Amino acid sequence: MSSSPQPAPGILTINAGSSSIKLALFEAQPALRRLMEGQVERIGLPGTRLSMTDVVTGRTEQVAIQGADHAACIGPLLDRVEQRVGASALQAVGHRIVHGGAMYSRPEPVTPAVIAELRRISSYDPEHLPAAIGLMELFARRYPRVPHIACFDTTFHRDLPRVARLLAIPRRYDKLGIRRYGFHGLSYAYLMKELAGIGASGEAEGRVILAHLGNGASMTAVLGGKSLETTMGFTPASGLPMSRRSGDLDPGVMSYLTRTEGLTVEQFHTMVNSESGLLGLSESSSDIRDLLALEAHDPRASEAVALFCYQAKKAIGALAAALGGVDTLVFSAGIGEHSPAIRARICDGLGFLGIAIDARRNKANDAVISAEQSRAIVRVIPTDEARELAHSVFHLLATTGEEG
Repeated sequence: MSSSPQPAPGILTINAGSSSIKLALFEAQPALRRLMEGQVERIGLPGTRLSMTDVVTGRTEQVAIQGADHAACIGPLLDRVEQRVGASALQAVGHRIVHGGAMYSRPEPVTPAVIAELRRISSYDPEHLPAAIGLMELFARRYPRVPHIACFDTTFHRDLPRVARLLAIPRRYDKLGIRRYGFHGLSYAYLMKELAGIGASGEAEGRVILAHLGNGASMTAVLGGKSLETTMGFTPASGLPMSRRSGDLDPGVMSYLTRTEGLTVEQFHTMVNSESGLLGLSESSSDIRDLLALEAHDPRASEAVALFCYQAKKAIGALAAALGGVDTLVFSAGIGEHSPAIRARICDGLGFLGIAIDARRNKANDAVISAEQSRAIVRVIPTDEARELAHSVFHLLATTGEEG
């Protein structure tokens, strides 16, 4: 990977999951040409693997590494990046931060004050924030002269109406920041930019429902380019059922299991974040592809798929009610981009909202899959959170004049 010509200064993007790290390197130019991408999966589990691709040459490397925690995986990742461009070529590092709490509504330079505030609210999202904080500190030590920028998934939803933010619990908790925030914001911001570029005139300003359906799944209603309502709330575990997350639950479930089975708070947290959703219902897999292959002879897999599609269909109806109708429905992320069967089942029966898809276009994964008679346009748009992260960093550096 070291034989490629030296590029312009680069922007490195970091996306830390609960058991993974995704990395991408872009030229720090307006076009944001992607140079490298890589990831480490199964951190803290047997079989930790690093994969790295030089996008320019197409060369890919996959190796097993020792990855007891996120910190242990950084060295092997960054060694490969520096072989490609050299440490001195990095102009900035952008960190995807899932939860910005009530404090942060735009990208922020990483400072001790930002770290302290994120550590204070880390219990909001213990699945993501502690690992992300640790990585920001590690990167700051490795690249002390390079600007580090925190970009928050909650930013896209900063304009949610007050009524959509409130939780119906005692008001004093709202003052403590316990309210609905919404997530997948980097994905939604990217999708709206893409829609503005490829859609009909004014389409991106209309009544848009964005469906980010992957391992994590959520939907958002957008009007006039701003988030009006979304399925996720205080944490990313809420809303739709997901690969391993439960989605919305009656709060009585926790009190019941606490009383009858002695579940602790931590055990319940693990259950709803790691053992539920498609995996919990099917008792076999968290991958929708596996469940589609099994459903003909496994009723548990069939029920898991049916529930996922049913809840997604309900969410579209609810979001359409908030919008007063729907002009455009966008499917994105792993399931949304690649599963015609799931898209078809979700849209089946939504003709009353003007949503009808063309079976041939849908099966072919066309960019527009709506039928000719459909009043609403139904699109499939691949998302790119890393590019949106790099765009946010590049824009901030350009407007502040900060340089590495």
